[in-house]
Amino acid sequence: MQTVTDMKAKDLAGPGIGDYTELEKILPSGYKSLLGVRETQEAIFCAKDYIEKHMCKELNLMRVTVPLIVDKASGVNDMLDRDGSRTPIEFHIANDHEKHPLDAQIVQAATKWKRVALKQFKCKHGEGILTDMRAVRKDYFLDHDHSAYVDQWDWELAINAKERNLEFLTTVVKKIWKVLKGAERQLHKEFPKLDHRGWPDLPEKLTFMHAEEILERFPDMPRKQRETAILQDYPAIFIYGIGWPLKDGYPHEMRAADYDDWVTETIKKDGEQMHGLNGDILVWNPVTQRRHELTSMGIRVNAETLKTQLEMSNQLDLLETPYHKAIVNKEIPLSIGGGIGQARTYMALLKKAHLGEVSVTVWPQILKEMCHEKNIHVLD
Repeated sequence: MQTVTDMKAKDLAGPGIGDYTELEKILPSGYKSLLGVRETQEAIFCAKDYIEKHMCKELNLMRVTVPLIVDKASGVNDMLDRDGSRTPIEFHIANDHEKHPLDAQIVQAATKWKRVALKQFKCKHGEGILTDMRAVRKDYFLDHDHSAYVDQWDWELAINAKERNLEFLTTVVKKIWKVLKGAERQLHKEFPKLDHRGWPDLPEKLTFMHAEEILERFPDMPRKQRETAILQDYPAIFIYGIGWPLKDGYPHEMRAADYDDWVTETIKKDGEQMHGLNGDILVWNPVTQRRHELTSMGIRVNAETLKTQLEMSNQLDLLETPYHKAIVNKEIPLSIGGGIGQARTYMALLKKAHLGEVSVTVWPQILKEMCHEKNIHVLD
């Protein structure tokens, strides 16, 4: 069995460009936002209200509160990857003069917490939850679409064993795309300036393609270049099967071993067995002329696939945490879930050049100056 230690290099690094000289070339010249600062805020909440309402309607979700901090020992924080390179912020709570202390972590996402929450909120089959999640990811390179501050619509839906298949995943993805397109139409109605001929809208339909198929089309390109190339032909795409080693021996991108199922065998094409019940929605951003990821999601691991993925990732020790034990002992529901990047979505819908135009966080001075010179208003 191939482990993560076998999967070296080849564009498996974390997100971000990694160089401000390169970023300066990417940020558009001659940029002018279609909406002013105040209009942008109005449009953000127009989109937010629409998306939350219709996500609940399409997927039968209820809105719930979500933690900003979690107990380190619970195992529910999202580690984002399998190589341990992106770690959460931790702090000690002395509490009662160290008589009853806690070690806590700021969440990086609510991915695993949501699955436990399905049980807490007594969600039956076909019922789920939607959260307005806030997180901190300190190990990102801060560029035009990566921030240390993360806002997501983290959602989770209880399913049964028969629904753990590619067809069900595809149906759910199409419903999410319907909501995003509906939000775009609502914004154009409320803010006609966004209906701009120079910058095309999102396509009506998503194209679905497996990571293995994209590799087959562009075998000599690293992952991000493959995504950029495929978006020239299909400007909105859902990529299946992210995490399993592809034909070249490398995963399309590293994924954590304990939430999405990326080992289950799915379709066969030309004799090639494909794997994975998860994926990403990517779109082409006509403003930045770059690939633009909106959401990652997937059918979650069951007891068997959790063990397989932890073994492949050399992380079997995690089976001792309460979260992982709950999956193995079948104490929490089978589910499907994901996180839709709020600021990323606002960027796409409002045709913005930078995350800082739609969310308030910290940016290095070099990036602020760069944006100022390019007429990109970064919020303070």
